Amino acid sequence: MKNEVIGIRFKTAGKKYYFEPNNIALEYGDFVVVETIRGIELGEVIETVKTIEEAELIATLKPIIRKATPNDIKNHQDNQLDIPNVMKTCHALVTQHKLEMKLLSAEYTLDRSKLIIYFNAEGRIDFRDLVKDLANAFKVRIELRQVGARDGAKFLGGLGPCGYLLCCNTFLGEFETVSIKMAKNQNLSLNPSNISGLCGKLLCCIRYEDEIYSQHRLTMPKQYSTVKIPEGDARVIASNIIERSVKVETKDGSTYHYKVDDLLEIKTFDEVENNNE
Repeated sequence: MKNEVIGIRFKTAGKKYYFEPNNIALEYGDFVVVETIRGIELGEVIETVKTIEEAELIATLKPIIRKATPNDIKNHQDNQLDIPNVMKTCHALVTQHKLEMKLLSAEYTLDRSKLIIYFNAEGRIDFRDLVKDLANAFKVRIELRQVGARDGAKFLGGLGPCGYLLCCNTFLGEFETVSIKMAKNQNLSLNPSNISGLCGKLLCCIRYEDEIYSQHRLTMPKQYSTVKIPEGDARVIASNIIERSVKVETKDGSTYHYKVDDLLEIKTFDEVENNNE
């Protein structure tokens, strides 16, 4: 079964969620009012109407309530202006209760019926008394939501080791799996300080070039394998996968650099072993 959907985002670098268009004419960049598990929220259209298979949906498809009015947008902006004072009060109450938690951000639902406060912490936190004090202070329903290290960096932002603003805070909508195998595939230093981001996890950008490295490796001679060059047989002692080039050493100790496409022959380990028998 196929469904007509429209892609909505709630933060600048947030995830994309699908909603039912509900026969409302919408264009890219329009703001809409929708109901989510958090409550009534203001979202931005980042993908116009399209048809997808039901299997692609990860939750029940909800309809868009309406295209946002100027009053909806003003209410959203007013809610955002209140957040600095909200965070100040939250910090004071967390300190008062002596809780080991790091506050990250807060947001009101559009109708201001709920205040959601994001934090991260080591292990579980008993914040029942804190919630009571927060509810008394703001006179709304309070939801405290614990997030992981990566989401924490996404909320706070900052500069990565490359000197640019964090990908997760500027354009990366969803986190994808990054593994140490990918770092090895790219011949990166496995020193944690060199391949970890501000969140302490593996750098998201390690994934960006992994597919290219994997493709190029298929046609690259392995290290210590034998290749044939105009000077004769040589052994591969180093390689540059992105440039698709190798450094080789001949039997007399001379070294040369060659592009893979310029090698006369690439011998596998099996071929080398058979020739030595």
